[in-house]
Amino acid sequence: MELSKSQVHISYWLSGVLFGFCLPLSIFIGFASHVWQQGKGFVWDVPVLTHVHATANPMLDQLALTLTPLGIGWGILPTLTILGGLLVYQRRWRSLLYLIITPIGSALLNRTLKLHFHRERPHLWDVFTPDLSYAFPSGHAMGSASLVMVCLGLAWYTPWRWLVLPLGSLYLLLIGWTRIYLGMHYPSDILAGWLLTIAWATSTWLIIQPQTPTAQSVAPSSETHVSQS
Repeated sequence: MELSKSQVHISYWLSGVLFGFCLPLSIFIGFASHVWQQGKGFVWDVPVLTHVHATANPMLDQLALTLTPLGIGWGILPTLTILGGLLVYQRRWRSLLYLIITPIGSALLNRTLKLHFHRERPHLWDVFTPDLSYAFPSGHAMGSASLVMVCLGLAWYTPWRWLVLPLGSLYLLLIGWTRIYLGMHYPSDILAGWLLTIAWATSTWLIIQPQTPTAQSVAPSSETHVSQS
């Protein structure tokens, strides 16, 4: 039996709702509930921090300090500006709306939740760049994840997604590592930031449905056939 384009579209939409929105949001809620009730987080937070800190040396110090700005303005705004200009040139207005709403919504969520949870940052050793803001969820984690999710959402129905996935994952891991290495965040702050941003970006992607160069087909495999038994 041949699957129609609408059936393929619905299956992709349902998969996105389940695995891109419901699952990460549910795990985030579990993290948030634990932080709210316990205050200090998880039993593995401090051991992970101390283990990573044990690797400290001047070269890694410099690397972490160099990479840190790439997780917020310096790494995000130039890339989004270039992508936005390209989308304007191509008149892909829904894609542009997705590019604008995703990082702005992520930043607003981060600010609101930090003020709500009031989780203090780790104070296990002297840090290079003290930050007086709250810790949960990590702003660097959410900012970097919003950039990756925007790029992935725009490239999803193109071969470019196979480049965005590994490079984006490496970028997220490096930014997350800097937060732990410098003692600025508990690991649970970072994981929570990633999970919430994935859920937020997926929901905006599903609602806005940004155009791609292959907008005529709902998916690369829209000609999928299922053998009739």
